[in-house]
Amino acid sequence: MATVLVTGASRGIGSELVKQYLADGAEVIACVRDTAAAPGLDGVNGNVRVVQMDTGSPESIAAAAAEVGDQALDVVINNAGYVGGAKQGIDDVDLDEWHRTLDINTIGPLLIARAFKANLAASGDGKLMNVTSQLAASTWPFGGMLVYSSTKAALSKVAQILALDWKEDPITVALVHPGWVRTDMGGPNAEISAEESASGIRALIAGMTKADSGKFYKWNGDIHPW
Repeated sequence: MATVLVTGASRGIGSELVKQYLADGAEVIACVRDTAAAPGLDGVNGNVRVVQMDTGSPESIAAAAAEVGDQALDVVINNAGYVGGAKQGIDDVDLDEWHRTLDINTIGPLLIARAFKANLAASGDGKLMNVTSQLAASTWPFGGMLVYSSTKAALSKVAQILALDWKEDPITVALVHPGWVRTDMGGPNAEISAEESASGIRALIAGMTKADSGKFYKWNGDIHPW
């Protein structure tokens, strides 16, 4: 039975990943910022353990890691993210929001990777998937979303460095653009459902090998141009 840890599990893609992994018989550790307000997990049954984790707080990440202990983890999905507020133009960027978004989208995932490295290695074939965005790619041909795009681009580089630095460890590190998804962040006019995105991400993770470490994928398994 696989053991999977998902951050940002309270709603959207995160809660859908939890539900789908549970349906497949996995043991799931669902990490949420507020255990009292996780609407996507309401009524969820199965082998699930809800753990408090604020990915913007190093202390919260450390506490969550201590709660998980030395349990082997087959998969860790860095899914939690923050859009970065409304002011994301060059002339009105909110610097406080930029710092907050960097903590959540970039530094938090790195600290999570470090905190759970031993757990992933203990599985013998650990997989660390980082949810980024097509907006983070240098090939994205549009402006705007300065805060969100820059912090996700930084996450992409963090994941690439982890893949290189952990090349001798039994851990595969990759990135995925989840698609434009109908969630609170993506809005009602987005292209795909959370169910479709989560299903694609799970299939991608299941098929990855160590040779795929450092790659940037689309949710459907295609390689995303950087």
